[in-house]
Amino acid sequence: MLLLSLLLACTPTDDLADDRAGDRANEQAVAPLRVNDISAVGTHNSYKLPMPLEVMETIRKKDARAAEALDYAHRPLNEQLDRGARQIELDVNRDPEGGYYSVPGEAIPELDAPGFKVLHIAGIDNGSTCLQLKQCLRILRDWSDAHPRHVPILLMVNAKESDNEALGRPALRFDEAAFDALDAEIRSVLPPEKLITPDDVQGDYASLREAVLANNWPGLDEARGRFLFALDEGPEKVAIYRGERASLEGRVFFINTDEHSPAAAYLTLNDPIAEGDRIREAVEAGFLVRTRADADTREARAGDDTRFQAALASGAQYISTDYLWSDPRFSDYRVGLPGGVAARANPVRRDAACSITE
Repeated sequence: MLLLSLLLACTPTDDLADDRAGDRANEQAVAPLRVNDISAVGTHNSYKLPMPLEVMETIRKKDARAAEALDYAHRPLNEQLDRGARQIELDVNRDPEGGYYSVPGEAIPELDAPGFKVLHIAGIDNGSTCLQLKQCLRILRDWSDAHPRHVPILLMVNAKESDNEALGRPALRFDEAAFDALDAEIRSVLPPEKLITPDDVQGDYASLREAVLANNWPGLDEARGRFLFALDEGPEKVAIYRGERASLEGRVFFINTDEHSPAAAYLTLNDPIAEGDRIREAVEAGFLVRTRADADTREARAGDDTRFQAALASGAQYISTDYLWSDPRFSDYRVGLPGGVAARANPVRRDAACSITE
């Protein structure tokens, strides 16, 4: 189903005028929505294709649980966006010379060319609907151009450092120059008017965190048709990417960091049950949060949406899943916002009822 772009029009509910608390909620309801005032769903490892049966069987013999966790796949990126995904996740692997992740006996031109590659586990789980980062970005850009009123799409990126198992080569590490090249490759496909960067949010504030706590995210109308990037990594890689910057000046990516960093704007908090309170507090404070509705195929196999319901209640702006469509091998488990919409007003940040027009 093709979901058209949304107009989120917040209007006060009938019972808001009875007291001062109601007046405050009314004021909040009619205030323009900002980037952090929405909720949406998206996908985990969005590029991933099914693993070859013989490879899966080899893994299963060694580690049945690992094989189960890897037994998922996604449709092409544009189909996910049509379905309502507004968060996409890509694993990028360094390959400045080209050919580092090529597989012996397989002629795959996309792997032979220089540039960042989008792979899950090099040499083992190479199946990708877009093997080159530029290919993925062009697909997303072209879809966005055809749907210019879409709410902002979060692109999560993991900077992978997996060994090339097929050739026994060690991983190509990400240093500052590699991250500079990553920023440049993204900007070569997406022009400034398609991006929401840390500088756009920080504005004249002394730090990015200060701007976020002051709710300086762009308004939703201004942010439509644009992308924001989050580097979903731990402290070591995040520190390399940030370098000596006070916040993230000049960078493309927001970074996954704690709420007290001067560069804080975004958090990956994957468990909405165990981390539900922290998610809610971060969202209330103004931060963007991504959480997960499911992991390692467990929820789909059990037909259990407990984690998804916790994610909805947490207020996380982006909820990631492997099941925009159900997998009939397991159950009818699937993830989508109530009413089948691509986005809604954030239940933690917005007290009033909001009508949504597709």
